[in-house]
Amino acid sequence: MNRSRHDCDNSRDKPFPLLHEIDMIEHIVLAVLILVLIALVTRSLAAGAAAACAWAVSREMTQAEYRWIEHYGGGLRANMPWWGGFDLRVWQYADPWFDWIVPSLVAIAVAAFASRATKRSVAEQEF
Repeated sequence: MNRSRHDCDNSRDKPFPLLHEIDMIEHIVLAVLILVLIALVTRSLAAGAAAACAWAVSREMTQAEYRWIEHYGGGLRANMPWWGGFDLRVWQYADPWFDWIVPSLVAIAVAAFASRATKRSVAEQEF
């Protein structure tokens, strides 16, 4: 069986999975790209940050559903209840939590910084 890095039992091999994987950087870059693209289209940093956060959360919820199906659903999606992705048994390690929390916080911070910088430059131009 081909196991992914999000299996319920593989994180025990790594004491700090966040430090051992490049995926976190990829998640952050994708979240910032989503933020920028949505902000350019909508002219709203808040909308961009919300879209980036929604992407990060939905991606990890999907991964949690796959973990549930593999470990508790006999490999069949039809066996998963609606709450399978929320089952804490598939969220027992830090890696999935970091995979949505860190990109979300970075997107919010980038949007807040950009918003503040934009307001400051507008205020300076008025003088």
